[in-house]
Amino acid sequence: MMDALKNITVIEFSHMVMGPTAGMILGDLGADVIKIEPIGGDKTRNLKGSGAGYFAMFNRNKKSICVDLKSAEGQAVVRKLLAGADVMIENFRNGALDKIGLGQAEVQKLNPRIIYQSSKGFLSGPYQDRTALDEVAQMMGGLAYMTGPTGRPLRAGASVIDISGAMFGVIGILAALFRRTQTGAGAHVAASLYETTAFMVGQHIAQHAVTGTPAPPMPERVSAWAVYDVFDCVDGQIFVGVVSDGQWETFCDAFGLNDWRDADGFRANADRVNRRDEIIPRLQTLFGGLPIAELEARLETAGLPYAPIRKPQDLVNDPHLSAEGLESLTLPDTGQKVQLPRLPMALDGARAALRHDLPSAGQDTAAVLEQLGFSVEEVCEMRGRDIVG
Repeated sequence: MMDALKNITVIEFSHMVMGPTAGMILGDLGADVIKIEPIGGDKTRNLKGSGAGYFAMFNRNKKSICVDLKSAEGQAVVRKLLAGADVMIENFRNGALDKIGLGQAEVQKLNPRIIYQSSKGFLSGPYQDRTALDEVAQMMGGLAYMTGPTGRPLRAGASVIDISGAMFGVIGILAALFRRTQTGAGAHVAASLYETTAFMVGQHIAQHAVTGTPAPPMPERVSAWAVYDVFDCVDGQIFVGVVSDGQWETFCDAFGLNDWRDADGFRANADRVNRRDEIIPRLQTLFGGLPIAELEARLETAGLPYAPIRKPQDLVNDPHLSAEGLESLTLPDTGQKVQLPRLPMALDGARAALRHDLPSAGQDTAAVLEQLGFSVEEVCEMRGRDIVG
């Protein structure tokens, strides 16, 4: 079991994706993560459509307590938690927590060693008080432009900015925790959606600087390689990439393309790129008559990059992920079992494992409050007045 952060306590005030992802990563790494939810539970639990999977995916390895943060007694409860915590995560709008005495300055006055991590739409600057979402950042940060064809900006097919932004937040938290071992002082770590998007399209900004030509959207890009495409097969689709001269020779051998292997105009990658209009149609015809299983077998034997095109739900039956890459979780409301991806990393060969299943709203309220010194009677009394739930 991965337990690098086993002595770290995290108090998470967040919802939706970015903040919860940061808390989940820390929890997967062994931290004791206590999620603060409003009375009745985080509304993310009940999202429909494309948001229906948010809570299930990003809230494992956490305890849940429900607290009325608008009440003085509820605030007293969370301040008691924060006084002994190492990290606080929040993704409220600027100034929202200051109004209830839980802004950075107040919390760090209460606990000078705490790492206060803010997940925001924008870092400091003219946009800092704007409301943002993953999609807002993708649209104004150039990612949607690069993903769809010209005139049809398209958001990426997952919450890539929320998740990447959370990862940068965690990197900042870990750096601040390390610095604290040297200085004893806490820190404020800010991560944002917009700046994360700008970082992700930085390669295209650099491409413009290097070539003098703006990068076209990905569907219209000039490929760096002659074979780097999705092909139709008898029973599906497959991506094939041939990205070196050595791979080209191996590819030609695997598919009997002897007339291309050593022919003038095909030996060098740059020459092959110039002949894509000749190469791709022939390969489309060749691959179109083969089943995916045969293509996979040939490409695997040759050691060439390939990928059958799959849907997300197909991954739960993937033999590689099924070996160590999936975790079995229980949906709190229905008791249904679901297989979801583990943290995509290993530490000394160990993968992050499940220590706490997905919590129901307020599942751990009594246990956490009793550890703070509240009596059973006090907890019951606060529950009766909806101070905690």
